[in-house]
Amino acid sequence: MADNQLVSLSKSFAVTIINITEELWDRRKATGIINQLLRSGTGIGANIHEGNYAASRADFINKFQIALKECYETEYWLEIMHEAAVLTDEEFQNLNVRCSKIRRMLIASVNTARNRAD
Repeated sequence: MADNQLVSLSKSFAVTIINITEELWDRRKATGIINQLLRSGTGIGANIHEGNYAASRADFINKFQIALKECYETEYWLEIMHEAAVLTDEEFQNLNVRCSKIRRMLIASVNTARNRAD
């Protein structure tokens, strides 16, 4: 159940990231780092999806850890863009809350997978 929610949340987040980066291109704001946000923000869900089809528990953990790193990177770019007034307070809060929720779920999933007995 949690995996399905994580997949759904990360996919929805990726779509929002795609839409916001398109809007930022139109506003001609932060064009140098838009691709960074796009790659990390969509990479979260891609790695979760890949992890759900992992060949082993170690592979699952690895993919989810990569997704977690992408989450941290996305949070960084969101903070930078907010502090540079590229993202409005509302845009930042919406994206940051969603990214943080995904991050917490990834941490819980990785910890659960690590603690499971074979």
